[in-house]
Amino acid sequence: MEKRLSTQKITSNLWFNMQAEEAVNFYLTVFKDGKTARKTYYGAEGFEFHGIPEGTVMTIEFIIAGQEFVALNGGPHFQFTEAISFIVNCKDQKEVDYYWEKLSEGGDEKAQMCGWLKDKFGVSWQVVPEGLTEMLQNPDKAKVASMTKAMFQMKKLDIAALEKAFGK
Repeated sequence: MEKRLSTQKITSNLWFNMQAEEAVNFYLTVFKDGKTARKTYYGAEGFEFHGIPEGTVMTIEFIIAGQEFVALNGGPHFQFTEAISFIVNCKDQKEVDYYWEKLSEGGDEKAQMCGWLKDKFGVSWQVVPEGLTEMLQNPDKAKVASMTKAMFQMKKLDIAALEKAFGK
C-alpha cells in the first residue's frame, strides 16, 4: 500500500469538474519541485449519486512548493471562487513574472487585480512579492496609502513601482 507524500496535518482538497489529472499535470509544470503520489478510482458503488463511470480517477495526491493537495474529479456540482486562494510568495520580480505568466495562461483576465488571478481551472492565486506585507505593516500611513493606491492600479504586481510609490 502506497504511503502519503507528507505528514502534513491539513491538506487542501481541490474539486475539479473531471479535470483533476489535467490540473495536476499543469501545476507540476509550473512548480518544478512538484510530484504526485497515490490515486484512487471510482468503483461501481455510488454511481447513482455521482454518475461517474467505474475506473475513472477519483483523487490524485500531489505536492507543489512543499504543500500537499488532493485533486478530486467531482463533477460540475461545485465551482471555485475567490473566497479561497493560494498565495505564491516571490523573492523578486523575475519570480513574480514567471508565476504570473504560467498561472494566468488561459485563465480569466477579468479576475486579475492587485496580484490576484484565476488559472484556467478557475483556481485563484495571489502572486505577491515577499516584501509586500512588510510595506503594508509600516506605521507610516501615508507611505502605505500611496503604495496601496499604486497596487490597486495593477494586475500583475510591479515591485519597483510599489517601492517607488512607498518611497523606498
